[in-house]
Amino acid sequence: MTHFTKKFIASAFLGTLLSVSAHAATLNIHNGGDPTSLDPQKISGDWENRIDGDIFEGLVTEDPKDNPIPGQAASWTISPDQKVYTFKLRDGIKWSDGQPVTAQDFVFAFQRLMDPKTAAQYAYLQYTILNAEKINKGEIKDLSQLGVKAIDDKTLEITLENPTPYFLNALMHYTAYPLPKHVVEAKGDDWVKIGNIVTNGPYKPVEWVPGSHVSNVKNDQYYDAKDVKIDNVNFYTLEDQAAALKRYRAGEFDILTSFPADQIEWIHKNLPDQAHVVPFLGTYYYVLNATKPPFNDKRVRQALSMAVNREVIGPKILGTGELPMYSWVPPGTANYGEPAFVSWKDEPYSQKVEEAKKLLKEAGFGPDHPLKAQLRYNTNDNHKRIAVAIAAMWKPLGVDIELYNTETKVHYDEMQRGQVEIGRAGWLADYNDPINFLNLLSTGVEMNYGRWSNPQYDALIKEGNEQIDLKKRAEAYKKAEQLALDDSAAIPIYYYVSQNIVAPKVQGFVDNIQDIHRTRWLSIKE
Repeated sequence: MTHFTKKFIASAFLGTLLSVSAHAATLNIHNGGDPTSLDPQKISGDWENRIDGDIFEGLVTEDPKDNPIPGQAASWTISPDQKVYTFKLRDGIKWSDGQPVTAQDFVFAFQRLMDPKTAAQYAYLQYTILNAEKINKGEIKDLSQLGVKAIDDKTLEITLENPTPYFLNALMHYTAYPLPKHVVEAKGDDWVKIGNIVTNGPYKPVEWVPGSHVSNVKNDQYYDAKDVKIDNVNFYTLEDQAAALKRYRAGEFDILTSFPADQIEWIHKNLPDQAHVVPFLGTYYYVLNATKPPFNDKRVRQALSMAVNREVIGPKILGTGELPMYSWVPPGTANYGEPAFVSWKDEPYSQKVEEAKKLLKEAGFGPDHPLKAQLRYNTNDNHKRIAVAIAAMWKPLGVDIELYNTETKVHYDEMQRGQVEIGRAGWLADYNDPINFLNLLSTGVEMNYGRWSNPQYDALIKEGNEQIDLKKRAEAYKKAEQLALDDSAAIPIYYYVSQNIVAPKVQGFVDNIQDIHRTRWLSIKE
């Protein structure tokens, strides 16, 4: 993961700024993890997405229900073969320093995203663009060969490798945000420092105190600034959910983006209608390092997966009703139909445990020769609760687990570097399509934390990617999903429900399938 030196201005500035107008509407959001960067090509977490999605805007953006609507593009046309998209930019769009946003800014951003030197973790999300993967992997050195061209200052043409039914949704992702070419070229990696950064979204950042908060103010250069109701937004870093709930009750936070699941009954009783707990496109799972013994043995992986009693995690351990997960792609995902499932899904739990014991015994483990492993998770009350419970479920198999937790940023950095035996991971869909989940198990993808690799799986994904027929595409993907499940590539645990608490004074918060709530659509009613 690429890092840079963070510069921030004195926190006294924020107080001065917020006291300028007694009528300025301020929103205080509990944001969880500490952001790694404000650069949209250097981030990877939902806590970072919440910030960057307020300060940048792509060709296409989200409405309150997370549907694609025109963003920096006023309109677009799609060629008959569905491979060429032509975007017309809005009149008069500007960066926060008053410079115009041009088609060249998008070309510059996409080329930088794919440039191997940038080391953008999520570059693969835009591999549907012509030559993107070959450029990103160094097979093509000429960045101008990327299928993103500026016809003129206000016209952008994007050519795809294959027809891509979810492409407009992919353009809502932060990997598709434009960058201020004039600033990045002048400042280099320092362009994202406070005092240098310019943005094109509804807000612009004015303060970043690492470990504490990022503060944004309304961007008066934004084309729809007159309809943006909230003037100031503070995103607070805090991974202690119990502490966050206390600060919410004290009125310090207006929105919680997570809460201690064991408090759900108290929350429903004492904070009526303030909890938003709804299903959305997200998965909670454990990875196993498939490159090292004993987790390179399918029997070990399958045994550990079978012994997880998923039915008790949502209702009893968490108490918020998460549904047990036996597939890799969540049910209800667009362009797919019913997902594949593990073959042992409907067996009684006691039978699963007995089969798991046999598999481990075949692999050389049991009570007399325990399997000893470290289970890593990022600091969070709910993650700890689940880890303790699953370690207890594995104990009867003769598995001794050492629990190890670190803050979110460190956890994912270590996972990406392969410093894991068993590791907790979560995935929130970047766009509503099965490939966004299936790519997590593809060879070479940075988010494939367990390094599981299967050439047949990769070939099926490639076959699906090249299909124009949506039915045939889904069939290839489902074969790949079944193969990964049969090989116990990872341990699916549950499908997420969003866990927000929203103060009654916050208006316009709409539950949606991807749990994305841009401040642009919110207002405060005092």
